[in-house]
Order: sequence, then structure tokens, then C-alpha cells
Amino acid sequence: MSQSHPKPIPAIEAQHSLGLRIIAIYKAIKTVGLIAIAIFAFRLDREENFAHLVDWLEHLSLTDSNSLRWKLVYTLQDWGPSKFVAIGLVALAYAAIFATEGTGLWLRKHWAEWFTVIATGSLVPIELYEVIERFNWIKLAVLIGNVAILIYLVRIAIQPRPKAVPES
Repeated sequence: MSQSHPKPIPAIEAQHSLGLRIIAIYKAIKTVGLIAIAIFAFRLDREENFAHLVDWLEHLSLTDSNSLRWKLVYTLQDWGPSKFVAIGLVALAYAAIFATEGTGLWLRKHWAEWFTVIATGSLVPIELYEVIERFNWIKLAVLIGNVAILIYLVRIAIQPRPKAVPES
């Protein structure tokens, strides 16, 4: 009876594993944030909750961001509570995508690398447009971060994989 010992993981493989884990954690944080947004949006679907939020914003005393507050109040009133169902559904859809990406990357699944490349890459043109049209440093940082993730994942995904050896 022979015991099989796991093969040592090469240093580059361990680095890739750590990189994928970091990206998976980033995806998990985004998933949790989107679920929170969805829950909040679904609660605003109810007229009384929506009215409480608008009332709270109207009476909030902020001196530095007063114009932003009123812009938000007017936008919310224009939208009305019914639009928040759509916002909640979109947030949940993105949360499901990010959760799938993160779980697959955490488990080191090859399909997850390509899935993340496609999903993240499809948003880069929109992010680029947003940076150009309405520049701010956060949008630029998100764009740079997503492009870095894309480059990293493509480099990992195109590397040859060792063939699985069937156990005897």
C-alpha cells in the first residue's frame, strides 16, 4: 500500500493562486455591495419607505453638499418608487455574475478565468466612456483596476494546463 504525496506547487503556480484569490475576494466584496444595494432598492419600492427617504433627505442639514442633496431629492422624485424594482433586479443580476466569477476563481477553475475576462472586458468600453465623459478619480481607478485584472487573467488563462492524470 503506497501513499501518494501531493506534488509540490511551483512558485509561479502559488503566485497565480494568490492572485486569483485576491480577485475572488474583490468579486465577493462587489457581490455583497450589490446585494445590499438590491435590498435597499427593493425596500424603496414601497411608497412609504420611499417617502421617508425623500423626507429625510429634504430635512438633512448638510452645508457642503447641499446642491448634491437637492439634485438627489429631485432625481428620486422624478424616478418614483417603481424604478427601484428594476434597480434591485439589475443589482442582483450583477451580484450573481460577480459571485460566479469569484467562486470559480477561488476554486481555480479555468472556465472562471475566461468568464471573468469576458464579463469584465465587456464593461471596459462603458467604463472608458464614463471616464472620458464624466471624469473622476474613482472611475479612473476602477477602469485601471479592471484592465489590470483583464491583463492578469488573460496571461494566466492562455498558459498551458497540465493534463489531469486519472487515479488508478
